[in-house]
Amino acid sequence: MDNILKQLCAELDVRPDYGENIVKLLDEGNTIPFIARYRKEQHGEMDDQRLREFAERLEALRNLQARREEVVRLIDEQGKLTDGITAAVNAARTLTELDDIYRPYRPKRRTRASVARERGLAPLAELILAQESKGDIFAEAEKYVDPEKGVDSPQAAIDGAKDIIAEDVSDNADFRKEIRRLTYSAGRLVSRTGKEENPTYAMYAEFSEPVNRAADHRVMALNRGEKENALTVKIDMDEEPVYGYLRRQLVKGTGPLTDLVIESYEDSYKRLIAPSIENEIRALLTERAEKGAISLFGLNLKNLLLTPPVKGHVVLGVDPGYRTGCKLAVVDSTGRVLETGVGYFTLEHHDKAKAKVQLKRLIEKHQVTLVSIGNGTATGESEEFVAQVISELPRKVQYMVVSEAGASVYSASKLAAEEFPDYDVSLRSAVSIARRLQDPLAELVKIDPKSIGVGQYQHDCNQKQLSAALGAVVEDCVNSVGVDLNTASASLLGYVSGISSAVAKNIVDYRETNGSFSGRRELLKVSKLGSKAFVQCAGFMRISGGKEFLDNTSVHPESYDAARALIDRCGYTEDEKRSGAFGDIARRAADLDRSRLCESLGIGLPTLNDIISALQKPGRDPRDELPGPLLRSGCLSLEELKEGMVMDGTVRNVIDFGAFVDIGVHQDGLVHISQIANRYIRHPTEVLSVGDVVKVKVLSVDPKTKRISLTMKDVK
Repeated sequence: MDNILKQLCAELDVRPDYGENIVKLLDEGNTIPFIARYRKEQHGEMDDQRLREFAERLEALRNLQARREEVVRLIDEQGKLTDGITAAVNAARTLTELDDIYRPYRPKRRTRASVARERGLAPLAELILAQESKGDIFAEAEKYVDPEKGVDSPQAAIDGAKDIIAEDVSDNADFRKEIRRLTYSAGRLVSRTGKEENPTYAMYAEFSEPVNRAADHRVMALNRGEKENALTVKIDMDEEPVYGYLRRQLVKGTGPLTDLVIESYEDSYKRLIAPSIENEIRALLTERAEKGAISLFGLNLKNLLLTPPVKGHVVLGVDPGYRTGCKLAVVDSTGRVLETGVGYFTLEHHDKAKAKVQLKRLIEKHQVTLVSIGNGTATGESEEFVAQVISELPRKVQYMVVSEAGASVYSASKLAAEEFPDYDVSLRSAVSIARRLQDPLAELVKIDPKSIGVGQYQHDCNQKQLSAALGAVVEDCVNSVGVDLNTASASLLGYVSGISSAVAKNIVDYRETNGSFSGRRELLKVSKLGSKAFVQCAGFMRISGGKEFLDNTSVHPESYDAARALIDRCGYTEDEKRSGAFGDIARRAADLDRSRLCESLGIGLPTLNDIISALQKPGRDPRDELPGPLLRSGCLSLEELKEGMVMDGTVRNVIDFGAFVDIGVHQDGLVHISQIANRYIRHPTEVLSVGDVVKVKVLSVDPKTKRISLTMKDVK
């Protein structure tokens, strides 16, 4: 464990004592959000992301160590373990290196080499490889002829010996390591058109790119094209550098056996090494690309989940549809459904005059101030109709297209399934779309993260790893914001630190049976929520208007005594305490000696600072400090777009080669990475995030393909 901790701290630049503390906290079952928020003194205030990186690398190194021990055991059981092998195993830094070491000792299926060994040809292979004999090799091979063993001639004996040499060359860990390096540095990733023609992959019909420069998104595209039989993909490698390396390792001067050795290692490379190395490198490229895709999806998802709520609005949700119409749902500022209906205004034969009256009635009756339109095949027509209706109203009403919530209407329908069991799928979606603007986090956590459209090739990634990574993102977001214990859904509660989905349902059941929670400690009465879970979750739960004012802050119950003592030290009167107004506590605390104050309160400086911040703004929502979303009151058609037009837009998705921006014309435009900034950037995320409101200029419009090219360069 000491070696693992030492390596881990060196790799991630973490102080050894902090690293030791983190390992202990993780092994004790503490969650990342809890460690990040309430154990800052023990790890130097590392954030959730760094702590997750630490935890993931810790697991990887532990798995590597377990594999080391397994390899040593397996080789030792064969009676072939040496000090040199043990040293090589201990020096291995990757699973690939360990596999290379273990390869000669791994039980093999019946191969040409194993057959040759069974026929007693190993000594002949050793003689050839030594290249010391000056005699006639055929005369020597004659000694191994044995028809009963299947060796019918001297040539058959020599061929069998060459098979043994070829396999030994392939199993040599040093050889494989160097050939892998050569292939990665000099090989080219090549694709050609496959059996199934697909215009989607036209750019890869005659494609070639250096392996060591293969872009992640192109690797994913090639993999998908190959899977769909639209492409054939391989790695091309000039054989001469490999042969030159093997020649230097294996050929000893010149002699009658030299040609046999050369033939053996060339056969080894073509038949055994090259296909294996190609598979390994393709797997490495895929693993890297998937990791990048998952990381980017997670970043986009985080920015989306932390979109500021649009508060104080009565919202009309519109789930677009054609044949069955558009489902409508009006919700008040708390998300309570006021009225539902169906509007028909997306097809030519629909009575749009009647639909216009219907929408105006809903808007005026409930004093709707915001319309939320879901993404779908009929979004364009819906947006155009809504924009026309609100333009005719005597007061200001705005709208927004929420493309993410509509990524999967069937996932979205689950949002309100328990609350509205009698509603059909689309009507539930209309409700969720309306609530999506009022509290994005509370609604989006109810959707499978993979169904939220802010990813890139997410469906081609390892689904287990994707789910784990996205679950971690949602967990971090939920806990950074906190949840209202008396209004949160089971879906939202299930992401709170220490709370399982089963316990989340128990919390909701308890609340429905016993009424609102009066304090955090009442959580201990919930079935299957024990003291350990309480410690993990309590600080992230909020209770507004309860008996204990600290329950509406991010102060953990374990620090309540310290918080009260701090209030006393800052000179607050009893009346001030009862009011719960501590907005100037930072100023009062500034007059105190912080180190002595921490010592007297029994807490560290990070916890003291957090308590002060929490007392200043009880019930604080960190999302409120972020810029709000872009709301619209009108829209353009694609045909109305002209080159050079400057518009405001909302970043909907950030990908490796650019970003898609909603400019209010039913079709997102692409800002290529080369058009994002006047300076060179390695990745769009250096500049843009999902939800950003940006100014863009139209570069080109293709109404036929519905492609819009945008730029952010030199836009004022």
